[in-house]
Amino acid sequence: MKHIRNFCIIAHIDHGKSTLADRLLECTKTVAERDMQAQILDNMDLERERGITIKSHAIQMDYNYTGSQADPGKYVLNLIDTPGHVDFSYEVSRSIAACEGALLIVDGTQGIQAQTISNLYMAIEHDLEIIPVINKCDLDSCMPEMVEDEIIELLGCKREEIMRASGKTGMGVPEILEAIVERVPAPKGDPNAPLQALIFDSVFNSYKGVIGYFKIVNGSLHKGDKVKFVNTGMEYDADEVGILRMDMEPRQEVGCGDVGYICSGIKTSSEVRVGDTITHQKNPCEKAIAGFEEVKPMVFAGVYPIDPEDYEDLRTSLEKLQLNDASLSFVPESSLALGFGFRCGFLGLLHMEIVQERLGREFNMDVITTVPNVSYHVFDKHGVMKEIHNPSGMPDIMAIEHIEEPYIRATIITQTDYIGGIMKLCLDKRGVLVEQKYISGNRVEIYFDLPLGEIVIDFYDKLKSISKGYASFDYYIHDFRPSKLIKLDILLNGEQVDALSTLTHVDNAERFGRRMCEKLKELIPRQQFDVAVQAAIGAKIIARETIKQVRKDVTAKCYGGDVSRKRKLLEAQKRGKKRMKQIGRVEVPQTAFLAVLKLD
Repeated sequence: MKHIRNFCIIAHIDHGKSTLADRLLECTKTVAERDMQAQILDNMDLERERGITIKSHAIQMDYNYTGSQADPGKYVLNLIDTPGHVDFSYEVSRSIAACEGALLIVDGTQGIQAQTISNLYMAIEHDLEIIPVINKCDLDSCMPEMVEDEIIELLGCKREEIMRASGKTGMGVPEILEAIVERVPAPKGDPNAPLQALIFDSVFNSYKGVIGYFKIVNGSLHKGDKVKFVNTGMEYDADEVGILRMDMEPRQEVGCGDVGYICSGIKTSSEVRVGDTITHQKNPCEKAIAGFEEVKPMVFAGVYPIDPEDYEDLRTSLEKLQLNDASLSFVPESSLALGFGFRCGFLGLLHMEIVQERLGREFNMDVITTVPNVSYHVFDKHGVMKEIHNPSGMPDIMAIEHIEEPYIRATIITQTDYIGGIMKLCLDKRGVLVEQKYISGNRVEIYFDLPLGEIVIDFYDKLKSISKGYASFDYYIHDFRPSKLIKLDILLNGEQVDALSTLTHVDNAERFGRRMCEKLKELIPRQQFDVAVQAAIGAKIIARETIKQVRKDVTAKCYGGDVSRKRKLLEAQKRGKKRMKQIGRVEVPQTAFLAVLKLD
C-alpha cells in the first residue's frame, strides 16, 4: 500500500489538464508512442470536437522512482483527469472523494480563475494534499512570478513548493511525477479489515452490463467473491474485477488502497448508485463510507420524443446515460402540446446541451427540449410549501400567498477594465453586490447574489462578451428569497402552448412577452390561415403578433369583366380560410423552443 498514490488533476477550463495528463502517461510509458494522440483520456467524440472534458477519466500508471525522499522502486499511480467547467463540478467532487492528493493546475498566462478556487476549496474540504503547478510556461506571455504570488496568497504555501511545467513540451513533467510520490500520502486502510469500497463512477457496457468503478478503503476484493451494495442492499457475484489502464485489465485481486472496476452482470441502472459502498456478503463492514453528497440539479427542462412511439426508447436511453452521467436526473411528465416525455434536471445549460447531443449521437434519439427553468418554492394561503419545477404545475394565482426563488452566490474574477460592464450586467439581472476585493495587480474578485432563473439562459455568454473572454465565473446555491414572479403563457390561435410557458419577474414580463411573440413570428412557418401569437398573464393579453396566411392568387384568371367576378372568388377563398382556421393545427418547430435562449 505504501507504493500506491491516488491523485486527481483539478483546474479551471482550458488550463491544460488533459494535455498535462497526456504527458504524464507518455513519461510513464503507459501509452505506446504509436497510440498517442491529443486528449487521449477523452474518449467521447464530443469531448475532442469541443476541446473540453465532460467526464472524469481514471487510469493507472507504473512509475519507477529513483529519488531519495521516499523508498526507491516501482510505484502505482492512479490518476483521475477531471472536467473544468462549472456545469461538471459534480464529476470533480466524485473524483476528489477517491483521492489523497490533487495537482492544482494554473494557467501561467491567465492566473487564478473562479473555478480554480472552487475546485481547490472542494479538495481542501476532503483533506487532499495540494501540489500547485503553473502550466504553459513555454509561452512568451507566461507570467510565472505573478502567478506564483497569487498561488502563495491563496494557498499559503512556500514558493519552492510551486512547480513550473508545460503540458505541450513536457517541461517539468518528471519533476511532477517525483513530487507526487514524495508529497501525496499513501492511502490509509486496513488490508485485513472487512471489505469497504467506494463507488465513484459507473459506465454501461452492452455485453457486461453495468460496470462500477471503485476505490478500496479497507480490505481487498477477489474475483468470484459474493458482494453486497450497502445502500441498495443488493447482492451479486464479482464475475470480473480488475484495474483501469487504457483498457480494463482483469485481475484475480484488487488490493487495499487501489482503484479498480467490478462487473457483476447488473442490467438495471438503478441498482448501482454513485457513492454506494461495496462490502462482502458473509463478512460485511459495519457502516457505509460517509461524506458523499447527492447531486442537486440547477436547471430543469422537458425532454420529449419527436415521435410519441419512441417514449419507452427515450426512457431506456436516459437510464443508460444516467449511468454514465450521475448528475442527470429525470421524472416522467406530460404536455398538451408535446405528449409524453420527461422533466430532466441538469447542472447548467452546457450540461443540458451535452445531454441532448449525446442522446442524438449515442442512442439515435431525436428529442424536443422545452424552455429551461429552475425550481421555485410556492406558498399557498395556509402556509403550505410546494416545490415547482414546471410553470404548468403552478397553482391558481388566487391561491398563492408568495413565491420564493433560488439565489446564487456568484464569484466573478476579472480585470479592472471590465468592472463597469460586469456590474451593469449583474444589476440588470436583479443582482445584489456583496463584496469586491482586489487580488493582485489589475485583477479583481467580485461577489454577487443573483437569482438563478436570471443567469440560467445567457448570462455566461454575455459575461464572456463584455470581458473579451477574461472574466471567470463560479457559483453555488445560497438561499431562497421571496420574489414577485408571474406565469407568462404563450397562445397560438387562442390555444395555450404549455411547453413555452415561463415564470418571470413582474418587471420583465411585458418586455419578455413582446420579444417572445416577435421571435415566434419569425420562426413558426406560415399556414393557410392567419395565426395569432399572443403573450398572456392570466386572462390579460400583453403582446400580440400575427403570422400572415399564405394566399393563392385566386383572381389571376380574371383578366377583365365585372368586379363582382373577382369578389365572388375572394369570398369563396375567405370562407375556406375560416373553415381551415377552425380545424387547423399549428406545429411548433424545435427552433421555437430554443428561441427563448437567444432572446436579447
